Amino acid sequence: MKELLLLRHAKSSWDYAVSDRNRPLTEKGMKRITQMARASSTIFQSQEIIFSSPANRALHTATLMMHTLGIDFKKLNVNETLYTFEASQLLDFIYALEDQFDKVICVGHNPAFSNVISYLSDTTIGNLPTAAWARITFTQSHWSDVSDGKCTLGLPKERLA
Repeated sequence: MKELLLLRHAKSSWDYAVSDRNRPLTEKGMKRITQMARASSTIFQSQEIIFSSPANRALHTATLMMHTLGIDFKKLNVNETLYTFEASQLLDFIYALEDQFDKVICVGHNPAFSNVISYLSDTTIGNLPTAAWARITFTQSHWSDVSDGKCTLGLPKERLA
């Protein structure tokens, strides 16, 4: 049995003249991912490894979540492949995961995340909101075979001022 948790990066800012890859989180985004981490602590803490896109907003989301929950930073792996908006590239990454890991978090971007959720699970979602997560559980024992998963969504419960 495999479990994949897709965590979309928190709200990022367009207020700075930086490349897409370097956009920072907004104050609201930082607060929301901290709240989501606390509200979903059991789910995040049970994961064996965390992969993050190298984009500033994704990596900052991952580190805030980990810091909030006291998760060992040795679990964090930055992977260039996750800086993608294409479902096919994300699927290739998932199918190539090492089978020694049963519970994996990927921190990254839409629309790749929303499309992969719809493709790999029983849930169709048009847009996974920022700082939200989707946990997909699979009956298969090899990442290369995962399909027809059962999805649970973790959505922000309240709007921040």
